[in-house]
Amino acid sequence: MTVFATLEPATLGREAFIAAFADVYEHSPWVAAHTWDRLGGQGLESIEAVHAAMSATLLSADHDRQLTLIQAHPDLAGRAAIAGQLTAASSSEQAGAGIHLCTPTEFSRFTELNAAYKARFGFPFIMAVKGSDRHQILAAFETRIHHARGVEFRCALDEINKIALFRLQAL
Repeated sequence: MTVFATLEPATLGREAFIAAFADVYEHSPWVAAHTWDRLGGQGLESIEAVHAAMSATLLSADHDRQLTLIQAHPDLAGRAAIAGQLTAASSSEQAGAGIHLCTPTEFSRFTELNAAYKARFGFPFIMAVKGSDRHQILAAFETRIHHARGVEFRCALDEINKIALFRLQAL
C-alpha cells in the first residue's frame, strides 16, 4: 500500500477530492466526481485504492462518455505538442519519452500515423509513454493501427488507466 506524500484522500470532502484528482484523467474531472459520489471517500487510503476506484469509474461509464475521454487526449508528437498547448502532465510525459527529440522524418511519421489512426478509429492513439522511447512508441503505433476498433477502444482505456496511475504516483 503506497500512501500519497502530501494528501490523505479518505479525509477529503467532495470538492477537495475533485480538486485534488481532477487532472488525473485528461480534461475529465467527472471521473474524480463520480468516484467520490460512488464511494464518499471510503476505502481511498492509498494510491492503489484511488487508482482502482477511479479506473472502475471509467470502465463502468457508458461508451459515449468513455469515447469523449479518449478524444480529450492529445496526439503524440502532434500539433498541440509542437505548439506547447499540452497539459503540464501530457507535456512532461511526452518529453520524458523523448518525443521532442524526434527527427523531421520521425515527426512526419507521427503525423501520418496520427491521421491514419484517427481516420480508422475515430479517436487518437493513446499510449502510456512513461518508460518508452519514441522508437518504441512508433513501433506500437505501427502494430496497433492494424487492430480491430473494439480492441483499440479497450486498449485506449487500459492505457488511460496506466497514465492515471503514473499521474497518481506523481502526486
